[in-house]
Amino acid sequence: MNLSVIICTHNPREKYLLRTLQALRVQSLPVDNWELILVDNASETHVKGRFDTGWHPNARHIREEELGLTHARLRGIREAQYDLLVFVDDDNLLAPDYLEHATRISSSHGFLGAWGGSLIPEFEVETPDWAVPHVSMLALRNIESAAWSNIPEWSVGTCPAGAGMCIRARVARTYSLYCTEDIRRISMDRKGDSLISAGDQDMAYTSCDLGLGIGVFPQLSLIHIIPAGRLDLGYMLRLCEAHGTSNVILASFRGRLPHNPNSIRRSFLGRIRVRLIELLSKKGKHFKIQKRFHEAYARGTNIGYEMLQNH
Repeated sequence: MNLSVIICTHNPREKYLLRTLQALRVQSLPVDNWELILVDNASETHVKGRFDTGWHPNARHIREEELGLTHARLRGIREAQYDLLVFVDDDNLLAPDYLEHATRISSSHGFLGAWGGSLIPEFEVETPDWAVPHVSMLALRNIESAAWSNIPEWSVGTCPAGAGMCIRARVARTYSLYCTEDIRRISMDRKGDSLISAGDQDMAYTSCDLGLGIGVFPQLSLIHIIPAGRLDLGYMLRLCEAHGTSNVILASFRGRLPHNPNSIRRSFLGRIRVRLIELLSKKGKHFKIQKRFHEAYARGTNIGYEMLQNH
């Protein structure tokens, strides 16, 4: 046995998690080669007993009472017994050869500490035109060629998403130690209604701290189910604001803070950019919506700076 699959779930949609488990059930990598850990993160109705994992001889149900995705991930890291961990969300459908490719990459790319692949959407409803420029916020990406880096600031396009992330156990345990030493890191991911989501990047970047790299590979592919509610304008504006906050918080731990939106707005180029958006927003409904996204991101960045000042 050489890898641990960790599913973190909170109040899961039954039809989604059933499909997630079914996708794992048909993996080409024999079940004797991996363990399955299902972490129930303080769900109102306990997950154990509701979802069949009897098909897997090395499956365990774990209950984590401390609410928050980071708490659930840390519990999964503590419970995992093997050298390679694969994080799977409860709305992910891994391609049948995902785990097999994950183990091959682990052997052939020993210089990488964390890696992932394509996240292909399965939308429950048609994507509105105004949402198309922003759907990448929903953890969607199509990887056409392998790429990697070991410098976080230059890692655009090479940092794996939390969904389907493959990470070496020693990297994950170092990240767990980071969270113990500075509990602010625990606030960097989803908890209740919060949409802050920088914990997966922070965990991946820990590879670089240890002299390893991060990467993405086209061989790794999963389907990410996108429910109708995630294409709601209100939800996506909240998500955009949370991304602004997340980027500031993550950068504060990584020593590279983005510009404060107030200073951007006061700068010459910033004033031109804001004015251009204002002019375009008068041309039609979609431009007005894009302006709202711009304002939401700037607002989130401000919130991030305020959080840093308060701590």
